[in-house]
Amino acid sequence: MSIIAILAITLVSTFFILKLFFRNVLGPKNLPKGSLGYPLIGETFSFLQAQKKDQGPQWINQRVAKYGPVFKTSLMGSPTLIIVGQAGNKFILGSDEDVLAAKQPKTLSSIAGKYNIFELTGSRYKLIKGAMVSFLKPESLQNYIKQMDELVTSLLLQETKENDTIPTVTFMKKLTFNLACNIIFGIPDEQTQESLRVNFAIAFKAVWSLPLNFIGTTYWRGLRARSRVSNMILTIMKMKKEDMLMGNLTCTSDVISCLLALQAENEEEISEEMIVDNFFTLMIASHDTSAILLSLMVWKMSKDPEIYKKVLEEQMGILKNIEGREERQLTWEDIQKMKYTWRVAQELMRMIPPVFGSFRKALKDTSFGGYDIPKGWQIFWTAYGTHMSEEVFESPMEFDPLRFDNLTKPIPPYAYIPFGGGLHSCIGIEFARVETLTTIHKLVTMYQWSTLYADEVITRQPMPYPSMGLPIKVKPIIPS
Repeated sequence: MSIIAILAITLVSTFFILKLFFRNVLGPKNLPKGSLGYPLIGETFSFLQAQKKDQGPQWINQRVAKYGPVFKTSLMGSPTLIIVGQAGNKFILGSDEDVLAAKQPKTLSSIAGKYNIFELTGSRYKLIKGAMVSFLKPESLQNYIKQMDELVTSLLLQETKENDTIPTVTFMKKLTFNLACNIIFGIPDEQTQESLRVNFAIAFKAVWSLPLNFIGTTYWRGLRARSRVSNMILTIMKMKKEDMLMGNLTCTSDVISCLLALQAENEEEISEEMIVDNFFTLMIASHDTSAILLSLMVWKMSKDPEIYKKVLEEQMGILKNIEGREERQLTWEDIQKMKYTWRVAQELMRMIPPVFGSFRKALKDTSFGGYDIPKGWQIFWTAYGTHMSEEVFESPMEFDPLRFDNLTKPIPPYAYIPFGGGLHSCIGIEFARVETLTTIHKLVTMYQWSTLYADEVITRQPMPYPSMGLPIKVKPIIPS
């Protein structure tokens, strides 16, 4: 029997099994309107295709127009309710963990690991989050501004040493991975960094894919890349343990050392697997999302001369103050002065949020807006529903960085959510801000640039990136 015939029989059989399941198990529940799509696949293909074309909002809007702001579908192999709007965001992100848990789709939990901080609860969650936050809080990050300045400067000079073109997306991914390895994880070896980066990129592609573990699929390749990264991290952990015993490292040296020290004090709560899983989680939070924001910053400044001019004026003013000091690296005080530059970043994250949305899972039967949410179903929130709402932001289609300084009314809770919200909001917000502002400062004060493709658009893969990698032709700025 051919493979196609076997697959056809499997899909047909699954269709009838799922049909019986939804009829008999779910019974007469008051579910919202919508479509569960094809067996197993659901509407995953059309959802991912819309994401790739940066048409996710249109995909949502079509269904909202047809079914309302609460509708059912099936994504990543699971029945799903999508809820659009501020009230829905508050319900999903603010619910107790025993009702809606941060249980991610199989693809994400397989790559990030079952003990990633997004899915931990109780004492384990508090221990892991406490260790990470202690390293990522502003008081700690102040000690790394000089190192970050030096690393960004070195990487820019290295990139432009023998050519005058920077492939922005590729470079920003390399830069943010390098910064995360050096500053957050204490992994300075360049060869190790490169091996981790290549395999991490393969693993991350599997996050937004169908969980089909067949030879050659994106998911299959991602799982194998994850295994290679895990083995490397376990080796690094062993070396760090030895260095800590010898007094060469302390629990404040880097996040891995911090988690290892935590493990020594809480052996029953913290395992090596948990540390590895949260390496993946924190790398996603500190690397990929920052690379997105930096790429979008360069893209926006390239397309909008007025925005670029204002950012340049602010950064050159800071540079002038630096040149009058004995130490020429950025300081924490300099970062705090980059107010307009960060407003540009905030407005970009409003209009093009790095994370389109995310999932929760119902641990018990619950309800929202008059509809039943059965135990075991996924619930998906999306940022654009409030980010582009006229009820929340005046003239939401207009790019206006100063809107955050001139608010006619306060932004409601759970309405501006580029970093999520509630208990499981992103813990790397401050690191992302410092990393973004440091990099933009060095780029605009060291180089002038022009894009190679003036009409380059944004695509999601699954994160939003300039579709052609945003290559820019750079020219060093000669100090006057």
